[in-house]
Amino acid sequence: MTKRPFDLPVALQRISAAVQPYPRAAMFALADQGYKSLFEQLVGCIISIRTLDEVSLPASLRLLNAARTPLEISQLTAQQIQSLIEPCSFAERKAGQIQAIAEQVVTHYQSDLPCDEQLLLSFNGVGVKCAHLALGLGCGMPAISVDSHVHRITNRWGLAATRTPEETTLALEKSVPKPEWIRLNELLVPFGKHICTPLRPRCSACPVLEMCQQVGVSAPR
Repeated sequence: MTKRPFDLPVALQRISAAVQPYPRAAMFALADQGYKSLFEQLVGCIISIRTLDEVSLPASLRLLNAARTPLEISQLTAQQIQSLIEPCSFAERKAGQIQAIAEQVVTHYQSDLPCDEQLLLSFNGVGVKCAHLALGLGCGMPAISVDSHVHRITNRWGLAATRTPEETTLALEKSVPKPEWIRLNELLVPFGKHICTPLRPRCSACPVLEMCQQVGVSAPR
């Protein structure tokens, strides 16, 4: 099949329609329920690391319903936080990280977490993916959050040719218009879970097949 040039705005519009029947990505669902602050989004993203949305979203809601602000969370013990966020992966480690971050925000920033990427990256347990997603949703800052879905899909499309999510982040920042940065994660997470899956992607149901280079796809459905 001869592929047409990739048109990202058209692709995202089609994907937006295609993912309507599926649940929202966890951090966007968390924001939909009113947890939109930078701190809340950062906490939710830490909980979501290497954890299915179906587990991480309820865990985030349990914790934030019990203690929502940096001060409230800092007053919990790590064990109390762990009991609220289980069964997410690495719950004990994440509980300690969340409690420590809350204490730092209270002590050094009067409970008001600044919208500062380098500050977020200085926290134990926070990488580029979480920092960017939290800044995008919590601060409205243009940021590309590259998880396994965004990395896999944009490389399949031919929009990136990279080996790691970090390399993909840099490549996409050069080629994707800023207004679309946060939408990549919003749309490609459900798209990657239900249509452009890691194994045997559903290319027959893909709304952007005519543009996708299908890099590395060997057994499509």
